Amino acid sequence: MASAPAAEAGRRGVSATLWILLIVYIFNFIDRQIVNILAEPIAKDLHLSDTQIGLMTGIAFALFYTVLGLPIARYADKPSTNRPRLIAAALAIWSGMTALCGLAQNFTHLLLARIGVGVGEAGCTPAAHSLISDLVPKEKRASALGFYALGIPIGTVLGMIIGGLLVDALGWRHAFMIVGLPGLAMAVVVMLVLKDPRHRIEAAAPVARVDTGAALQAIFSSRAMVLLLAAASFAAFLSYGKATWATIFFQRTYGLSPGEVGLYFGIVNGAGGILGTWMSGKIADRFGHTNRKHVLTAAAWGMLLVAPTAILGYSMADWRAALFLLFVPTFLGSLYYGPTYSSVQGLTSPQSRAMASAVLLFFQNLIGLGLGPLAFGMLSDAIKPSFGEDSVRYVLYAASLMSLIPAFFFWRCSLRLNEELDQKT
Repeated sequence: MASAPAAEAGRRGVSATLWILLIVYIFNFIDRQIVNILAEPIAKDLHLSDTQIGLMTGIAFALFYTVLGLPIARYADKPSTNRPRLIAAALAIWSGMTALCGLAQNFTHLLLARIGVGVGEAGCTPAAHSLISDLVPKEKRASALGFYALGIPIGTVLGMIIGGLLVDALGWRHAFMIVGLPGLAMAVVVMLVLKDPRHRIEAAAPVARVDTGAALQAIFSSRAMVLLLAAASFAAFLSYGKATWATIFFQRTYGLSPGEVGLYFGIVNGAGGILGTWMSGKIADRFGHTNRKHVLTAAAWGMLLVAPTAILGYSMADWRAALFLLFVPTFLGSLYYGPTYSSVQGLTSPQSRAMASAVLLFFQNLIGLGLGPLAFGMLSDAIKPSFGEDSVRYVLYAASLMSLIPAFFFWRCSLRLNEELDQKT
């Protein structure tokens, strides 16, 4: 009789942990993505080119985020590491650096502050993925990680709406400061409330730590993992690139203000992303239970259908019609989050889960966040003499067509999941 209350208390504890981690991840993406809606006002104030916008929004953050993510993940995988404290410290660093972005007086200052944001955020997701995977059974892992991944669309839409409203009312400098400072208070909450269950597990049955070389060898020896890394990297390249330039597209093409774009595009983009991310984990757990290849079926089909639906949306002459139609490719392009993150955890051993997440984020952010906005910005500069302000529209056409690449890799990876998934847990 005593086990039922204990089990219920355990479920409440897991639920509370998931909600707190979701809030942390929302802060993560607000601070990461707010720069997109502020990019055009910053560019006008500091006289930046499209290429410099790409550098500021992408590679400045991504390079340090990805490089530091690997050693921090190895630290997170250590049995003695307190993962909630690591997440709290990371949150405090990136929040403070976001606020400092508002004090930048030139491109170099802003670039350095964005690097600081990347340094802080490197400590969050690998530790969080590892923590969640230790808390929930594998048959619910995709749903749990999909729930955590809701921080991506929720944080993105809040960053766009809040950032857009703040920049219209107070300017981009105050926008950075106002969204950055609350994260410092949230870091205290994480420090005081979250507990690491691994310490109890280790005390009962110590688990040998896998060294870095062995962990990396195990990760890259999996053909499914390599295919998944390729798929997720291309998907992130398109997602981050379009996130930056779609907001600029609505300002340049339709003459909307940053606040209007942040509100209208933010709501539509956020609704599609939230629905797709939430459903991604549910679909993967339901249809992947009997046949593991279906864990990634929705991700593959979603990316395939992004191409025609996104091109149709970007071709509209009226911004309202464009917003309405772009809900569909946003939803479809979000169907890969839960299945991808859960598959990464299922393709590696428990002792290397944070490292596996860091490897995924290394490629996703270096290729996606680092090169996506930059590549699209360089392409926009290159074709601007021919297309003028409409150059961004043609860049987005090209990005939409490229969604066929991750669709192919998700499909190829799905064919190997029956053989490889959950064989090391």
